Amino acid sequence: MLLKNTLFRWFASAILLTLTISVAHGKVEPLDHVLVIVDDDIVMASELEGRIRTITARLKAQGTPLPPAHIMAERVLDQLILESIQLQMAERSGLRVDDNQLNETMQNIAKRNGMTLDQFQEAIKSEGVTYREAREQIRRELLLSRVQQRQVDRKVRVTENEIKTFLESSEGKNRTATEYYLGHILITITDPANPLVVEDARERAERIIAELKEGADFKQTAVAKSDGRNALQGGVIGWRKENEVPSIAADIVQTLKVGEPSELLRTSGGFHIISVLDKRGGKEQLVKQFNVRHILIKPSEVRTERESKEIIEQLRERIVSGDDFATIAKAHSEDPVSAISGGSLDWVNPGEMVPAFDDIMQNSKVGEVSEPFLSDFGWHILQVQDTRMEDLGNRIQANQARQVIHRRKYDEELNLWLREIREEAYIEFKDRTDPEEADESEDLKN
Repeated sequence: MLLKNTLFRWFASAILLTLTISVAHGKVEPLDHVLVIVDDDIVMASELEGRIRTITARLKAQGTPLPPAHIMAERVLDQLILESIQLQMAERSGLRVDDNQLNETMQNIAKRNGMTLDQFQEAIKSEGVTYREAREQIRRELLLSRVQQRQVDRKVRVTENEIKTFLESSEGKNRTATEYYLGHILITITDPANPLVVEDARERAERIIAELKEGADFKQTAVAKSDGRNALQGGVIGWRKENEVPSIAADIVQTLKVGEPSELLRTSGGFHIISVLDKRGGKEQLVKQFNVRHILIKPSEVRTERESKEIIEQLRERIVSGDDFATIAKAHSEDPVSAISGGSLDWVNPGEMVPAFDDIMQNSKVGEVSEPFLSDFGWHILQVQDTRMEDLGNRIQANQARQVIHRRKYDEELNLWLREIREEAYIEFKDRTDPEEADESEDLKN
């Protein structure tokens, strides 16, 4: 469906005029009524007014200039129409967001903003929006996101050739370039023309390098002994991509291991020590992997969580006493996939397992059988059989490229899909004041 811009501007102006009515002595009271029929749903004037209020408060809080009122009304109404179409699709598909999911989302939003849930509620109120209104809007957004993913995601395909082409492009190389978290210590030469002063500075710098090689903390040493302008920040320069590394360090950063101090670097200003405090990205990305196996006992309708814990404790005692881990896993583990292999999960990367499992795995010594622990799946014991450092750089780069390409394609498909559902929907504007048009529906279809 298409609505001519001039007609929409006229209609948006009419909406603003009819959101309130004047009564005796100039008093203004809200007037609620149907603005638009959208298939089997309606958009009310109060919905438009409430959404405009929320968006206005948010823009003001961000210091963003507001558009003209009729433009704001036009855009917000269009947003409400599209939301209505999608929410009706969600209802027909049986999609729901229950209170538990909503509560978890609200907590996560608060956490990402560095707030407690109570602080988040107060922040929402300060924008002129009630916590209940914010919850329901987020519920709507979650539903909209699920509908969009269900309808659009299946249309997006990323090929291996597209990934290869992206990684070979200048953008791809820039995105996947190694980044270095650099530290810097400077010992100033106060009188470059005096050999004794120069030699004294050199000796001081060499003693610092020796201390760093023996394990001294770089940041603490920088605070105490560096003459550089970043000394009070622990000598930290910050994250720099390969093409952004200061010229003095450009030729050496690639040769330094993380935590290793450079040899002395001389400039007219003094002696410098560079260290790569951390690095990320690039073709080489070493990840510590764990060869781990486990046994799982699940609570069920006929077995309580306490009884499950008692069983896993008994199995652990048998293994510690000398019984074979693999044999017991095959006989008793309720993870059907790994039980066949004696509980083996093969090589696992950090973050691949649920948090409770991942934490125990990363903190277990090789060969020891963990104490029983509870995850979302039930009670476990695990044993790390070995660890190794594996270079996953190529795989990580390919995954990053896939995500970038997928996001772009998804956005393009989403825009097309939103246009399609708008064109296919029945939309009738009810707020008409022209007598000749009072009985006519606005046919928006081409």
